[in-house]
Amino acid sequence: MHFAVNVLFSALVIGAASWASNRFPIATGFIVALPLTTMLVLPLSYAEHGNTESTVLLAKSILVAIPVSLGFFLPFVLANRIGLSFVQAYALGCAMLPIGFFVHRLITRLLFGA
Repeated sequence: MHFAVNVLFSALVIGAASWASNRFPIATGFIVALPLTTMLVLPLSYAEHGNTESTVLLAKSILVAIPVSLGFFLPFVLANRIGLSFVQAYALGCAMLPIGFFVHRLITRLLFGA
């Protein structure tokens, strides 16, 4: 039951952001950049598992992941300068994510022993 509620609530948030993105792209960009996923996942995870230690470690992992995951946006920043199409920039951004994952994994192991 928890899973279904989590999926429905998360889908509504994502759907609303997607709908608003055409009409209010700047405002929606700001809203999407907020830690909405984190604000959803932390209490839902704690409510489902009741494990404070695990939830705090999750929050710390997210803190490290945020700057690392920004590598996804680098190709978009450079797209006009180096002549990338949207599809190329998106593909390169996706290619940056595994690199970011391994950097995240290294940092979290060093900082938290996780």
